[in-house]
Amino acid sequence: MKRPFPLAPVLYVVFLMVPVYWLVAMSFKTNAEIGGALTFYPHELSLANYALIFTDPDWYMGYVNAIAYAVMNVAISVAVALPAAYAFSRHDFFGHRTLFFSLLMFRMLSPAILLAPFVQLFSDLRLIDTHIAVAIAHCFFNVPLAIWILEGFISAIPREMDESAMIDGHSRASFLLRILVPQIAPGIAVAAFFCFMFSWTEYMLANALTTIDAKPIAGIMTRAAGVLAGDIALLSAASVIALLPGIIVIILARKHLATGFSMGRVM
Repeated sequence: MKRPFPLAPVLYVVFLMVPVYWLVAMSFKTNAEIGGALTFYPHELSLANYALIFTDPDWYMGYVNAIAYAVMNVAISVAVALPAAYAFSRHDFFGHRTLFFSLLMFRMLSPAILLAPFVQLFSDLRLIDTHIAVAIAHCFFNVPLAIWILEGFISAIPREMDESAMIDGHSRASFLLRILVPQIAPGIAVAAFFCFMFSWTEYMLANALTTIDAKPIAGIMTRAAGVLAGDIALLSAASVIALLPGIIVIILARKHLATGFSMGRVM
């Protein structure tokens, strides 16, 4: 008996890809063609929009800035979340379950709620318009998520492994780095993926905490949209390039992500 054709999933994927295709198509069009009659593909293929972005530092530095603070945030979030998740998984202390579940409260907060205090705090610390300011601000949302993810993977490792490592002479730090981390590599990949994607796509805090030197591409596009309201082709090209880091991260970590999404606790 033949399997039925998966019509629903195919239609769903096509539905998802239509706006992506339209965005890519507009990035290769001219503004005159976009503003003219409806066309389903570029009749006058143009690379001028991409050439401008890759040659103008006002544009390409936006991607560099966003990648810089996103990578910094991933490193900080995972480094902080790993020992915290281990403590929640292996130790029973007063109120630890209440504290563990209360971490979700921080993840549910909207960045807009903390906009004013973060701006005031980092302004007093003279960290406005720096990558580290955005990276630390995003830790408020990413560290709780990373703790939840990693705690699930660590709990799946038998406690006997900890005891055996201690008997063999490993210190706690040595056990974490040499034994535990390789065991939960898929979980670390999943946690790093979510942290990177939140930091890469979050716009409000990143835009408020930066002015010129560390301005992310989303802030540059928003500013350019007000000045270049009719340059849809250029903004489309910038949006297409903004999709690439997420795609690259998924490709590089696809094996660990596939394993990680099928294991542990992903909320």
